[in-house]
Amino acid sequence: MRQASGVTDLDAYRDEADRFIAALDEEFYLHFAGIKETFEIAPIYERYSDLTTLNACERLAATAAEENGGVRELWRFACEGYLGDLTTSEEEEIAQAESTVTALVDGETIGYRMLKPTIANEHDRGKRERLERAREELAREHLDPLYRRAADLQVGGVVSLGADSYRDLYERFGFELDALAGQCRRFLSETEDLYADVFERLIRNRIGVGVADVRRWDMPRLFRATEWDAAFPADRMLPALEGTLAGLGIDLHAQRNVHLDLDARPNKSPRAFCAPIEVPGRIILVIQPIGGPDDWHALFHEAGHTEHFAHTAAGLPVEARRLGDNAVTEGWAALLEFLVSEPTWLAHRLDVGRPDEFAAEAAAKQLYIVRRYCGKLLYELELHSSAGLEGMPERYVEWISEATKVEPSPVDFLADADGGFYASSYLRSWAFEAQIRASLCERYGTAWFSRREAGALLRELWYEGQSMDADELLREVTGAGLDMSAIRERIREMS
Repeated sequence: MRQASGVTDLDAYRDEADRFIAALDEEFYLHFAGIKETFEIAPIYERYSDLTTLNACERLAATAAEENGGVRELWRFACEGYLGDLTTSEEEEIAQAESTVTALVDGETIGYRMLKPTIANEHDRGKRERLERAREELAREHLDPLYRRAADLQVGGVVSLGADSYRDLYERFGFELDALAGQCRRFLSETEDLYADVFERLIRNRIGVGVADVRRWDMPRLFRATEWDAAFPADRMLPALEGTLAGLGIDLHAQRNVHLDLDARPNKSPRAFCAPIEVPGRIILVIQPIGGPDDWHALFHEAGHTEHFAHTAAGLPVEARRLGDNAVTEGWAALLEFLVSEPTWLAHRLDVGRPDEFAAEAAAKQLYIVRRYCGKLLYELELHSSAGLEGMPERYVEWISEATKVEPSPVDFLADADGGFYASSYLRSWAFEAQIRASLCERYGTAWFSRREAGALLRELWYEGQSMDADELLREVTGAGLDMSAIRERIREMS
């Protein structure tokens, strides 16, 4: 980049950034779809190294201070790339370890990435504990040193970028972290009694113990909900998605820019994911249907991302197509995902007995997740406000335990910290979804997903990509700003 202040140079930077992200997304797809065993991102960072140099970051920072619009997003992209470049070796080693290390539990060899799904499917509580202890041992030996090394490198990189801390850097990018933290504290306080009620009831019914006795290895099993599997068979997942999109006026198989990866591979991710390699030209929805509610939720979530990216206007600059506020795309993903738990949708697409009971369980799960992410964000604000890691495993345990009443493993204190304060994107996306859904229900009824008019509105909003942040987009539709109390009301409605 010759001069960041020149329009021509910014346009060239945008084009190169677009190719860089496409290359990363393709590498992610090839590895996690099980096509390629190795995860090689270092050569990609090297090929596009001019995008993420300290000099590029400084020039974009100066331009962002003078101009409005997407330059700040380009600046954030450059800084994240600069920090990412510092830790590519650690990221590759982490991905390699996760895909290759194994545990021997009760005579059975299990790959690291399959340990959590195995815990979720294990009915014996004692074996679940043994599986979790094995996972922790592998993480402590193979992953934690890599995460610590990456964290140290990141701290040094943040200082080089002129920020006092990682938190300070993101506040300069415009992240309103203090305001969101305040909403998180209010949400935790205002849902304390509701959580105690619905969580205790669910745990006793599913695990057979009270909140005081529940342990972290019980949680995957708690939400796996195997008794609902028969109602959510693998062979009906894709037809249900096709039918839902058709109700909105979208023909999934007629979308030439959407590709479905349905092939079974040994190292393929067990959960669906979306790879937006070209936005909007080549979006890959990766599916390895297993069945059960979790698999359905994952598919519909990733389908929300897929449709958002597939409908994004091709003429938008890269910061509006690929960058921007990720609460927007996560909000669209949540809008489709949460349909799977709604009695009205279930009545249209599946013959599920006791749909209200299923919806109540889903509400309890969502409340747990939102409270956990509130705890995660508050913990991450503390983690990223300091220069060292001393005492942070203990603080991680304290924050998550307070929010969920379940003690996490301290070994996960870095692995569970989302880069780029992504926890804030999820929290804001859930508020966005709750408020958008309420607006759709008001306009088109509770079966809004079967109305072509609703689909037309969604396509119009998807066309904007991420040119607006979630607050701006929500104000366009409803006139209101993001408010986490909408999540609480949505959960109360379903409980």
